[in-house]
Amino acid sequence: MDQLSAGYWQLGLLALVFAGLQLWWIGSTLRRNRQRDLARPMSEREFKRSLERIFKDS
Repeated sequence: MDQLSAGYWQLGLLALVFAGLQLWWIGSTLRRNRQRDLARPMSEREFKRSLERIFKDS
């Protein structure tokens, strides 16, 4: 019975480590996306070039 209990403890510890890694990965992904959203806005000239390139290609 002690061996069965020890196995459950190991499985629980593994599940906690896995859950922690998932939370860390999700947090880093959200942090990276937030930084990308806070990038500097395009100037009027860059915006115009971007639109011209989009409509030229289509």
